[in-house]
Order: sequence, then structure tokens, then C-alpha cells
Amino acid sequence: MTQLEKARKGIISEEMRYVAEVEGITPDELREKVANGLVVIPANPNHKTLERFTGIGDNLSVKVNVNLGTSYDYVNLDEEIEKIKISLEYGADTVMDLSTGGDLENIMKTLIEHSKVPIGTVPIYEAEFKAAKEKGSFFNMTVDDLFEVIEEHGKRGVDFITVHCGVTMESLKRYKETNRVTGIVSRGGGLIAAWMIHNEAENPLYQYFDRLLEIAREYDMTLSLGDGLRPGSIADSTDRPQIQELIIIGELVERARRAGVQAMVEGPGHIPLNEVQTNVQIQKKLCKGAPFYILGMLPCDTAAGYDHIAGAIGGALAGMYGADMLCYLTPAEHLGLPSVEHVKEGLIAFKIAAHIADVARGNRKAIQRNLEMSHARYRLDWKKQFEFALFPRDAERIFRERSSKTKACSMCGPFCPMNLVEQTFKKKGYKIEVSHIH
Repeated sequence: MTQLEKARKGIISEEMRYVAEVEGITPDELREKVANGLVVIPANPNHKTLERFTGIGDNLSVKVNVNLGTSYDYVNLDEEIEKIKISLEYGADTVMDLSTGGDLENIMKTLIEHSKVPIGTVPIYEAEFKAAKEKGSFFNMTVDDLFEVIEEHGKRGVDFITVHCGVTMESLKRYKETNRVTGIVSRGGGLIAAWMIHNEAENPLYQYFDRLLEIAREYDMTLSLGDGLRPGSIADSTDRPQIQELIIIGELVERARRAGVQAMVEGPGHIPLNEVQTNVQIQKKLCKGAPFYILGMLPCDTAAGYDHIAGAIGGALAGMYGADMLCYLTPAEHLGLPSVEHVKEGLIAFKIAAHIADVARGNRKAIQRNLEMSHARYRLDWKKQFEFALFPRDAERIFRERSSKTKACSMCGPFCPMNLVEQTFKKKGYKIEVSHIH
């Protein structure tokens, strides 16, 4: 049984208990959310190294995904292993293997073995790779070729798969009628669209969606319904192709739920800040509250080299309005395959964005953590400050490197304002009490 089917039968699984404890809610409250499709817990039983179960969705903490994987130009499995290690160290909630170069099967199996968190893939990448290698062209890929790869990912232990089911003849019609600045920027969506146009055939992921559901249900692979027509520039944001695809995806969410298959929805993409709230609300409405997994959102096109910062700004705002998981961006976004250091920088930026969103959403654990940090700051309790910091080791390292001769930090030293006013009042004989309201 899938997590969704268990929840509907009133069964509280081991994974649900784990997530409920992490989130600070009751197991039955979480079970109900899973039963209604408002929360997904990607957990393929074949993923034997999965230890940190992740809940994504309604009123849970905002999650962060890290993309890993080789490319045509860079194939270094050791580096990808280091990326997954740094991702786990810095708190990634999920990872995705997006490899498109090298021995894809071995790379995937290795990354799954090293991943203690749910791992996702985009099966069309491997299907395309195999068809090009074995049949001379990606365009010679058959429907069976694609579904065989999807099933193989389930057998290997993949917890969630991105499938661009909403790129259909209908949505491509909208696309052709729209004068987009950057066309189709989704790699998976572009591959599917090109195959459809070349073969003059409907998207097999849409046409044979029931077949996809059967495989997903067998391995409890969560469907991450990909946004193949997401905008790749703010000039294209919230246009007809994007919304047409979302309407189709909303219908597929309901079909997945009826089949007992967990489903979440992927979203944009390049969206200006003034349209972020609208995009989240449209998705939640059209997709019946399905968990929303977004790339960024990236509120400008011009931050190359620093897209992780720009994306974190958009991601924090989207999270505040109800997005459930942020796919990180790195400094290498739009420029090249990220290094290990790029992965670290991108993850840090997006973990901060997710935490900011949690505070804005009224998450009790996030708010309490900030309050405890403030009390520790006021007491100049450095040990506690490092404990409540999102990245304790980095905070302590900077504090030690730029140390002060006083108990305070070296920014203010003996002129530290913490307690200064209260101490001055006390010297004058006034009794001052500092609020410790929790």
C-alpha cells in the first residue's frame, strides 16, 4: 500500500509517525492530511538507506530540495557523492539526481545508496539517453522504452519522479499561439515537446497516465507533476501556456488521488515578486491543495552568478504565501554545472529562505527558535546562540575568527548595547525587568 492508501484506511505508518514528530503535530493530524492528498511523504520501500522521512505540504515546515547529477561535459561520480554529503550536512530535505552524462544507471544507484533523504529523478533523461545510444536518436524512443525506464527507477528505490504530463497537444497549441521571449526552458518538458512534434503524437505520459499510475502505486513513487511550460523569463510569467498546463495538471492530481498515488505539483520559475502570491493561489486552487514544489521563484533574470540569492528572495515570499518545497538555485544557475561549493552556497541560501517563510507562516517551532536565539543574544550566551543558529559551525567559526577581548563580539566590543541601558538604570537604582514572554 502507498502512504496515501494507508492513511485512508486509518493506518499511521512509521513514516507518518516520524514526520509528525519532526513537525510537532499529532500522527493522526498528519494522517488526515496525507489521506486528503494535502501532504505527501515520498518513501519508496526499495530505498533501503532512507532514514530521514520528509513530509511536504499543508502547514508543514517549508522544505528545500537540492539538484545533483552529472552533465554531458562533467562526469565525476566522486564529486556527486561529495555533493550529496554536503547536502545532507546542511539540511537538504530531498535531493534529485538529474544526471545526463556517464553511466546513468550506476550513478543513480550510487546516489540512492548515499542518500538518507528522499531522492527524485526525471526518467525522461535516461530514456532519452538510452534511445540516442541504442536507436540512433531520441526521437526513436517508444512509449514502452519510456515506461520501462520509469519502472526501473521504481525498482532502484527512487522516491519521487518528475513527469511532464501537462505538456499535451492542447497546451502546445497555447504555446504556439503565444510569442514567448524564452520559449520552453524545461529540459524534460522540452524533450517531451520535441518528441511529440517530431512524431506527431500525444505525450505518452498524458495519454497513458493510468499506466504511469500503476507503476507509481506499485513502488509508492510520488508523482511530481512537472511544469514543462514554466516561464524562463519574467516577461513570460503567468502566461497562457503556463496556466493551460496547470489546469491539466490539476485534473491529473485528482486522478492520481483516486488511484491511491501520492502527487505534488511543480511550479515556476521566473516570476516577478508582484505575481508570486497569485501564482501560489492559482496552483492551490486549480490543484485542490496539492503540495506545491517550486523552482526559486526567481524574481529577476539578471542575477547571473548570484541567482541563489535572487531565488531565495522569491522563494521566501512564495513560501510565506503557501509554497511547500523550494528547489534551490546555485550561483552556477544558467551558467554551468554547479560545484560542491556552489551546492553548499545554494542550499544555505534556500534553507534560510524556507526558515523565513516558516516564521511568516506562524510555524510555532520556527518562531520559538527565533525567540530562544534572541534571549541568548541578549544574555551574550554564545553557546546557546550557536545552538539555535541555522548553521552553528559556520556561526561559531566566524565568531572565533573575529574574536573580541570582551565577552561581546568584536563589532561593538566594550560598547555592546546588550544590557547597557538596563545596567545603567540599575546603577541609578531603578529596577528593570526584561520580558521573557514565550
